[in-house]
Amino acid sequence: MAQSRKYLQLVTVLVLITALAVSEVSARLPTRSLLGEGAQGQQGQDQGKHGENNQGQQGKDNQGKKDENEGHKGNNGKDDKGGNKGGKGGHDGGDESGPPSGGWYPPYTPPTTPTTPYTPPPTPSTPPLTPPTPSTPSTPTPTPSTPSTPPKEVSCKSTDYKYRECYKVKHVCPTSCPFDCQVDCVTCKPVCKCDQPGAVCQDPRFIGGDGLTFYFHGKKDRDFCLVSDPNLHINAHFIGKRNENLTRDFTWVQSIAVLFGKHQLFLGALKTSTWDDSVDRLSLAFDGEPLALPENEGAKWQSTNTPGVSITRVGDSNSVSVKVKGLFKITAKVVPITQEDSRIHNYGVTEDDCFAHLDLRFKFYSLSNQVNGVLGQTYRPGYMSRVNVGAKMSVMGGDREFRTSSLFAADCAVTRFTGNKATSAEDSMAAFELPGLSCASGVDGRGVVCKR
Repeated sequence: MAQSRKYLQLVTVLVLITALAVSEVSARLPTRSLLGEGAQGQQGQDQGKHGENNQGQQGKDNQGKKDENEGHKGNNGKDDKGGNKGGKGGHDGGDESGPPSGGWYPPYTPPTTPTTPYTPPPTPSTPPLTPPTPSTPSTPTPTPSTPSTPPKEVSCKSTDYKYRECYKVKHVCPTSCPFDCQVDCVTCKPVCKCDQPGAVCQDPRFIGGDGLTFYFHGKKDRDFCLVSDPNLHINAHFIGKRNENLTRDFTWVQSIAVLFGKHQLFLGALKTSTWDDSVDRLSLAFDGEPLALPENEGAKWQSTNTPGVSITRVGDSNSVSVKVKGLFKITAKVVPITQEDSRIHNYGVTEDDCFAHLDLRFKFYSLSNQVNGVLGQTYRPGYMSRVNVGAKMSVMGGDREFRTSSLFAADCAVTRFTGNKATSAEDSMAAFELPGLSCASGVDGRGVVCKR
């Protein structure tokens, strides 16, 4: 028992001595040796890698620290190779498989902080700037418009010195007759031809020599005398369409026959279904012989057997001026009944017939004071109109007294025509000076009486 105690005491002493020896050896060894130069080299390499990942000043600083550590290694008598050897064994003759003799401790390895390589924040991808496509403004579909023809320009053509200020001054036709007007040289204003004394237009609307407007409807397919004087007789043939809602026909003047002396003149509108203003629909004849005028404005025909008789185109087609020197001047134009006219007035015109008819204007130079007829009577001195001038549509009756048996017959009840028989001076109005008046309507001149 006592021997065992002595053995334990001896072992204890040996342990203490060994501990003291290890402590003395540890105190003598440099701290960097205990830590292991190989670990420092490895740490330098890790720092270098970290510096390379950061790609900047930090890499340079780590490289500096590495150089400094290598300097210390040089001071301790070792180079990079020695440091690597120290990292593997620490002493010559040592190996990696076992600890060296003399109380070797494993080198201290500090905990390695995982280095996350610096990754720059992703640059937000900017979508390529695409210029906005300008929106194409919606263009409204234009409604096809019918090209409008400007109104006709007219001027005073009288060379009389008293009209010098108006002579050849340009005027534009009124909207009510944009292509059929003339200038009244007295007032120097454009006037619709159908609004002047002596006009017979439309469903026949007459403007008498007294300036009053009235209607004479007659009957369709019948003939009536418009003017009857000893040396002049004018009949008109009426065409028309029956209106079941009215007690009368819609009528228009389709043709006229002019009798003077022993001569006969015919002007008529040819029947047509589809109207084309460029196609001439005017029929002319003198003393039974058809006349053909070139279809251009200004074309003129003049009788070789009867001096003073002439016909002149006042348009390329469908319009002429007829003159018999000392007796009369007649302007005639062929016009249709349009679908719009038919709709407005309820004419009931169909596509098979547009009822082409004449718009007329008469100017007389030597009427007698016995003149009669639907229009002629209004030129008689002292004539008192029998129409109701206050009515919306002043209508003149007397179908029977103005009716003739045919277009060239001067047999109406009020006829005055005697052919080429001479008339007495007291019956002639050639030397009679009719008063000149200025009317508010702008229709002035000799032989005009203002509308009451």
